[in-house]
Amino acid sequence: MSAYNAPWSTRFKMSLLAGGLIATLLALNGCATVDAQTTAYVGVEHPAPTLASEVVVLRTEPLRPHIRLGEVLIDASVEPAPPITEVEQKLREESAKLGGDAVVVVYDHIQAVGAYVRGGVWSRDVETIEGRKLKGIVIKYR
Repeated sequence: MSAYNAPWSTRFKMSLLAGGLIATLLALNGCATVDAQTTAYVGVEHPAPTLASEVVVLRTEPLRPHIRLGEVLIDASVEPAPPITEVEQKLREESAKLGGDAVVVVYDHIQAVGAYVRGGVWSRDVETIEGRKLKGIVIKYR
């Protein structure tokens, strides 16, 4: 039996399910995102993980003696943008995994990360997709 020949109640349930799926996909598409990639440097010590709540986010390199353990790259959405507290928390969590006491943000920009192309060959429209990129150097105090 095809979906068209199904009883009215079955067709109604299928349309509700499809509508719910579409609404879920649209809601997920509108969510702010924060993704991270962590890289430990080769040839440096690898201390035990620290607590994320104790990692400090800095904008300039501290004068206190330290070693560089690795780096954290953050990709965050712009529209909608996540709260800055969420971005900083992600930096802390990833830095803590490397055993860092602090993370120094050395790069923080909104830039083009992709593009949408719409239309045919003669009436093509290109819209850029922007994203926020951050790079932090994870450090351990001596």
